[in-house]
Amino acid sequence: MLFPIKVTQPSYSRPVVTVALIVANVLVFLHEISLDAYSLHDFMTVYSLRPNPHYFHFANIFTAMFVHANWLHLGGNMLFLWVFGDNVEDILGHAKFLLFYLLCGVAAALAQTAADPLSITPMVGASGAIAGVMGAYLLKFPRSRVEMLFFALFIFRFDLPAWFMLAYWFAVQIFSGFVSATEASQSGTAFFAHVGGFVAGIALVYAMGARERFSRRRDLYW
Repeated sequence: MLFPIKVTQPSYSRPVVTVALIVANVLVFLHEISLDAYSLHDFMTVYSLRPNPHYFHFANIFTAMFVHANWLHLGGNMLFLWVFGDNVEDILGHAKFLLFYLLCGVAAALAQTAADPLSITPMVGASGAIAGVMGAYLLKFPRSRVEMLFFALFIFRFDLPAWFMLAYWFAVQIFSGFVSATEASQSGTAFFAHVGGFVAGIALVYAMGARERFSRRRDLYW
């Protein structure tokens, strides 16, 4: 398996929103695992998002962002948010970053709904919103480097340019989305949510712009 563990771009403010989002996701998941099987089923029914018009509720776009299927799902998402979120929060500012994150989540959910509008499979997880953070990182910090951890039968670390790692990740999501769209290849992963969130992240961070004091900095990679 392959994971990002840190980036070279420094952050100059405390990532209070990034940390708060991680804490909120963890607390919701701790509540999930405290439930018995029947209560958990009801919880997922009420708070997950299902694209089919008979079940679709706009409010569930927001609740589903904080619900995860298992520890691996939660841990992977929170790792990506921790690695890339602080720098994006740094340049946008705390309030604007929270708005940015939620809007990316909305865009991700709507993209997956458009790609598979009749699906009744529950959609949960923060990955669409976090894909938006990754898209913003690609636009703003392409020359930063990402330290990766690989482990299978052995473990080693190496680093990649952020633009390469993020562009490759995005290409994989597009390819996997089209593959999973075939009836014989249903994976259960909302790949088009990742694609929609990533594109929204690029567009939104460009539209929102960086805080004024960052225009005077000379150490940024963008």
